[in-house]
Amino acid sequence: MPRSASPSCLVRLGLIVALALLPGIEGHCAGREDARPVVTSPIELHRLDNGDGMVRVTLGIPFAPGLLTDPARLRILDEGGNEMAVHVVPTLRWHFRDGSIRALQVQFLAKVGATVRKLRFEVGTQRETDAPGWDYAEGLFDAGHGLRMPRVLATLDARWMTASLLAGPQRPVDPADAYDRYVEAQFEWAGALPGTDSTAWLFDRTSTLFKLYVRSGRIEHLRRAVESYRFYMSHLQRDDRRCPGGWQFDRARVCDAKYVYIEPIVLALGLSGDDSLHDASLVEAMVGLWDRGGWSDIGGAYARIDQNFTERHAGLGLLATVSAFELIPDPAYRKRIDDRIGWLLAHQQDNPDGLGDDGSWRHSWQRHDGEDYSPATDVRGASPWMSENIIDGLWHAWLVSADPRIPGMIRDFAQYLEKFGWIDPSVFAAAGHSWRDDCSGPEGQIAWYWSSSQAPLSTLIRMQDAGGEYSDAHTVELGLAVAAARYFEHDAERKRALDRRLGLIAHSYATACATNRATARRFNWNNRGAGVVNWFRANFDKPDPAGIPRRPR
Repeated sequence: MPRSASPSCLVRLGLIVALALLPGIEGHCAGREDARPVVTSPIELHRLDNGDGMVRVTLGIPFAPGLLTDPARLRILDEGGNEMAVHVVPTLRWHFRDGSIRALQVQFLAKVGATVRKLRFEVGTQRETDAPGWDYAEGLFDAGHGLRMPRVLATLDARWMTASLLAGPQRPVDPADAYDRYVEAQFEWAGALPGTDSTAWLFDRTSTLFKLYVRSGRIEHLRRAVESYRFYMSHLQRDDRRCPGGWQFDRARVCDAKYVYIEPIVLALGLSGDDSLHDASLVEAMVGLWDRGGWSDIGGAYARIDQNFTERHAGLGLLATVSAFELIPDPAYRKRIDDRIGWLLAHQQDNPDGLGDDGSWRHSWQRHDGEDYSPATDVRGASPWMSENIIDGLWHAWLVSADPRIPGMIRDFAQYLEKFGWIDPSVFAAAGHSWRDDCSGPEGQIAWYWSSSQAPLSTLIRMQDAGGEYSDAHTVELGLAVAAARYFEHDAERKRALDRRLGLIAHSYATACATNRATARRFNWNNRGAGVVNWFRANFDKPDPAGIPRRPR
């Protein structure tokens, strides 16, 4: 159990005070009343190459804002509590908060075999022994799928990683929680590397796996995340003159921006210490591809009713720009974030179609579907499930900017969902069927394949019949949109409605739904953003935790 700490020390512990009171993670104050806090947490070393003996170990350790400012105050301790000689380099900083260290790359030599080796790291005591470092690639071996993988992976405690905010606020996995059981049931079929299916990488498989590891601390999740990261990064184009920064694999076209993700670079750097597969020029090329829109020609402000647009491109483009800013404190990236938020605000509140603000990012169905525009037959509306990508981008933008425009945008979209996005069960009778998978039960929720505040019900039913069979496969990720709105909502009646909707969405957490592996990318679209829903649930009506931007009241 943790040792006692003075009141002033606990104040300085900030975000990790509660964490330090949990078994396995210890916190105390060393020496004087005004001494810095000392916190320790476990590390487990897992050998992947079936070898034995001394090996180079590289790991990443993330830190909550304000916890660590001096890398010399990080020590690695062996099983007997003895300090090990290590090489330590800051890789990420909370440059948009207080400038403290966000992640360290730590390297040391250790004897590791088939048995998991258990060490600890300690924060707050001056390190006495340093060691030389090496290029990350020197610790790799030839593994499957033509990949080079680390000989050793180090796992950390899920409570430490979730509290670090590296992946945004999260909660550790609870085996009794329905959503956590749902994700693990999906991982059973989604964990294997999809080396022949490019579409299995849509919606960012790698970040989804890293976030699952952050919540679980399990080696199976980290190994699959690192494997996916190294596979994904090996297919990014660095020298392609057509579309530098694009992703080329199988049928995926190199100029297709929706395959370009920067968030996994942040997570891999902070969690595995892998700094070998990216540099500033590659990140700039990736952001540049999103700025241009790639082959889809979706970029910039939404200014015309016949303009190409999908919520996926708008949301993932914002998320990629936020991730670039997290990696590199370039004011140009910060400006691009501001611009993208402004485009979304204008699109939502002052749509060029002149039909008013219904809370959605309303646009042309024909242009959304890649067809020629015809005003006589077009349907103005929005994709509920694709709009979740915008909410995810806005949430991450909030975490780095606390932009006051964001909470209202999220609240307004949730109201659109309540009025026009979810299919009311009374519609099933009019349609003659429900479009709902039986796995979620009679109260399972389903959103329109294409929703609209303008189109008649008969048109929506026709479109649902044409392409929306079992569109409730997207219900899980829509929990993010509802929970984020509930987090920012002030109105008591709307809070109750959103709470009710979250309760109904939980029917889709059935493990019977999770076993559906017909579409490999479902694992990604369901879970890349929705993992934060359990954190939202625990913090709806509580004061904002340390390290999280303060909500407007």
